[in-house]
Amino acid sequence: MKALDELTFDNRFARLGDAFSTHVLPEPLDAPRLVVASNAAMALLDLDPAVAETPVFAELFGGHTLWAEAEPRAMVYSGHQFGGYTPQLGDGRGLLLGEVYNEAGEHWDLHLKGAGMTPYSRMGDGRAVLRSSIREFLASEALHALGIPSSRALCVIGSDTPVWREKQERGAMVLRMAPSHIRFGHFEYFYYTKKPEQQAILAEHVLNLHYPECREQPEPYLAMFREIVERNAELIAKWQAYGFCHGVMNTDNMSILGITFDFGPFAFLDDFDAHFICNHSDHEGRYSFSNQVPIGQWNLSALAQALTPFISVDALKETLGLYLPLYQANYLDLMRRRMGLTTAEDDDQKLVERLLQLMQNSGVDYTLFFRRLGDESAALAVARLRDDFVDLAGFDAWAELYKARVARDGEYSEEQRRKRMHAVNPLYILRNYLAQNAITAAESGDYSEVRRLHEVLSKPFGEQPGMEQYAQRPPDWGKHLEISCSS
Repeated sequence: MKALDELTFDNRFARLGDAFSTHVLPEPLDAPRLVVASNAAMALLDLDPAVAETPVFAELFGGHTLWAEAEPRAMVYSGHQFGGYTPQLGDGRGLLLGEVYNEAGEHWDLHLKGAGMTPYSRMGDGRAVLRSSIREFLASEALHALGIPSSRALCVIGSDTPVWREKQERGAMVLRMAPSHIRFGHFEYFYYTKKPEQQAILAEHVLNLHYPECREQPEPYLAMFREIVERNAELIAKWQAYGFCHGVMNTDNMSILGITFDFGPFAFLDDFDAHFICNHSDHEGRYSFSNQVPIGQWNLSALAQALTPFISVDALKETLGLYLPLYQANYLDLMRRRMGLTTAEDDDQKLVERLLQLMQNSGVDYTLFFRRLGDESAALAVARLRDDFVDLAGFDAWAELYKARVARDGEYSEEQRRKRMHAVNPLYILRNYLAQNAITAAESGDYSEVRRLHEVLSKPFGEQPGMEQYAQRPPDWGKHLEISCSS
């Protein structure tokens, strides 16, 4: 294991030059202190977990000091925000401190959010508050534990620095990690500003570092775009299967690697609601839960437009046509597994759709339903779950179809069924009210609940003795929390 001063930097994005980012130093936080750290994320950098408790750790990720090899840069990009194009965005409160590679040869961006003003802050103060930093930390690590591709979070550093939002809050920084923080909006920026030379440099950078296998194809850029389409189809299928709502699917929040990042007003579904809007600022419902699938395609189309200098329009259109079938195949495979099915039948899609409609009409808890469906045999499970539904006749009809479908699926024991289903159906998810409880405690100086919740969510599929309170349906107030982009 390494100490903090033993990290090895290789700042590949910084070497692209000033057309792609601006050198900015982080603005230090007052009295920085560790709120929470992820041992699993630290392991990606070969760091000894014990270093998180040292004063220098809080100073580094609270903006007070830097590695000599770090080259903090604010990245420039643009993007479509709620459907409208914004010509210049960029890291308004974030800094790419540098790129570190571990002993396995993996490169990780160290991206500090809440590091102060940059040339791209516009009217903002460049700061992040404690609540948003905690939410991002918990979400990235929780999604990873569920098997959903995501950026990672190393730590949250709290402070005494005052920050004004709707009220005065305390500033914080979260250290985010990903193999790259390049977004769809990076390509849009150079496309719409008509800078073909820089756009070509960016495309080569992404192709060489992140999609090198595409170099072997007759049309490397087209092969790269196809891989991006495939990754996003799989990503959004996982969002939908596990009930995750991103909340702000602007093209500047879409990763070129097909991972979840830039967490704001996200939420996991409590009661199933296909029309759920997690972002209080999304008045039109553009980024509602059910809209995430078509918005994913819309965003890929925006990226495709920016790639027209490298790929023919016909080839781009043909590749975009793969998105929806790939999404549907990935989603149905996940939902079959969530229902305990190991084989495929033509009517499985209808079986899923009928169930979700029944859940919608009855306000059934999405996560707990699937977990309990795997607790025992299909017949006993549906008998116990029946009382959660208003339309009993409708549920009974579905239950008969489901039991027959399970019977056709194959012979296996109740224990085999439970083990297989519990491996894909989490008991613990990051519900908004759980995050809020942890935030409320942290804002009063008690970080124990944030750390406990992080530990629980790092093992979402296995029962954890003494942690039953984290697997309950939320109280009524917990279903109606208003979360906005500043959250």
